[in-house]
Amino acid sequence: MTDHESSTGPAARQRIDTSVPHSARIWNYWLGGKDNYPVDEEAGDAYTAVFPGIVTIARSSRAFLGRSIRHLVEEAGVRQFLDVGTGLPTVDNTHEVAQRIAPESRIVYVDNDPLVLAHARVLLTSSKEGATDYVDSSLYEPDLILAEAARTLDLSRPTALILSGILGHVADYDRARVLVRALVDGLPSGSYLCVNDGSRGTDPAYEAAQDGYNETGAVPYFLRPVSQIEAFFEGLELVEPGFACVPPEAPQAPQSSVGAWNVPRPEVRSRSSQ
Repeated sequence: MTDHESSTGPAARQRIDTSVPHSARIWNYWLGGKDNYPVDEEAGDAYTAVFPGIVTIARSSRAFLGRSIRHLVEEAGVRQFLDVGTGLPTVDNTHEVAQRIAPESRIVYVDNDPLVLAHARVLLTSSKEGATDYVDSSLYEPDLILAEAARTLDLSRPTALILSGILGHVADYDRARVLVRALVDGLPSGSYLCVNDGSRGTDPAYEAAQDGYNETGAVPYFLRPVSQIEAFFEGLELVEPGFACVPPEAPQAPQSSVGAWNVPRPEVRSRSSQ
């Protein structure tokens, strides 16, 4: 999900601009996918020329998502997932990981990108026992997201809220916190919040590459200090290992942390206990 609030709406959602680099398509390129255009490859190559480690971040973040879902299904017993800011389908999407372990799992994907919508059929495959759905909406519409998700999910039961690589697209930090809280408050006690986002203050080359990308005319992504990312979980109980840096996943990666942070499995407390 890469649109600003002002660009949401039916007319904007019908456009696929192949003349401007697009973060979801660039991410797809770094992951080795084919759903991208020359402009995305050029932007991706320009980024890696400044910070080659972004490919490791992309692949490590994807691996983290899979690990988190497996934990939530196997150890926490979660059977419902609300994945906001889905991005382009790739290997081991949320429903594939969850339903491989628990076929009865139910998943709702949310994105307002027309290219993601065009590929939504890949996300809507499901086991016979479970269900998947796609909501064409923006992170800026938490009430609508929850209302539409309730068609497929029973929001009186524990649900995992997935926000992977999306919060940096919200320029106003205070607004981002309000949006996260609105979604969290719509979930019952025993639910979980899973966030993965790039951080500022971990690698100057990473920051330089991202700042350069933000000047290309594409929808920007704002790296935030680690303390600000951690604050998205204020009032929530963290599950081990808690707030941590994503470990490198690619075989060729150096044995050091990368500039993306996550809180894989914090439980959402009920309002009365916060």
